[in-house]
Amino acid sequence: MAETGREESARPKPVRWLGDSRRRLQGFPEDVKDDVGAALFWAQTGTKHPSAKPLQGFGGAHTLEIIENAQGDTYRVIYTVRYSERIYVLHSFKKKSTKGDKTPKREIDLIRERLKQAEKMESEERGKKTHS
Repeated sequence: MAETGREESARPKPVRWLGDSRRRLQGFPEDVKDDVGAALFWAQTGTKHPSAKPLQGFGGAHTLEIIENAQGDTYRVIYTVRYSERIYVLHSFKKKSTKGDKTPKREIDLIRERLKQAEKMESEERGKKTHS
């Protein structure tokens, strides 16, 4: 095992991008994309990047957010590691509110909707495996 706590030989889990999360991320500044990519790779290999924090109000450490600041703006990427086979990126957005750190309700609602979508996708995947 490496000093980072990641297993060197571990095969990275695939990432599924829900909704427009990937397209939105592609529009972020390069340094933000680099940092998010590194954090997602850590998640794919079974560890939590130091910049990834549990998203408040989602019951634990399975739904995480990466917050990056660049060019005077704040960017957030929300993902879940709840499932053993893959990582789901639920949402990517530039925080527009100037009222503190709180994630706007419309963004939280979208994250909850996409989390339900991920659960449905996982349920379908489990169903395929049992019928194979």
